[in-house]
Amino acid sequence: MPTKTIDGYEIEFTAEPLPGTDHWGAYVAILAPSANPMHMDEVYPKQRVMADLPCTCEADAQAHAEQAAETILEQLRAPQKSAAD
Repeated sequence: MPTKTIDGYEIEFTAEPLPGTDHWGAYVAILAPSANPMHMDEVYPKQRVMADLPCTCEADAQAHAEQAAETILEQLRAPQKSAAD
């Protein structure tokens, strides 16, 4: 599963074949640092993103998952930014 780290968040993005079709789905999970350095907190459990956009190949689905993950991370961090203002 491809991962990317942004500001301490571990983003997992993947493509999985959709059962009964020739299409692929884009999936994202986001983990954040916890008080225990040996553990990450799951702040966005693995789920399908961009469900209205079935992809015809694994590479497209993975690219869409990566793009969606960055948007989801921005939304997760938005309340923290507002609280600091």
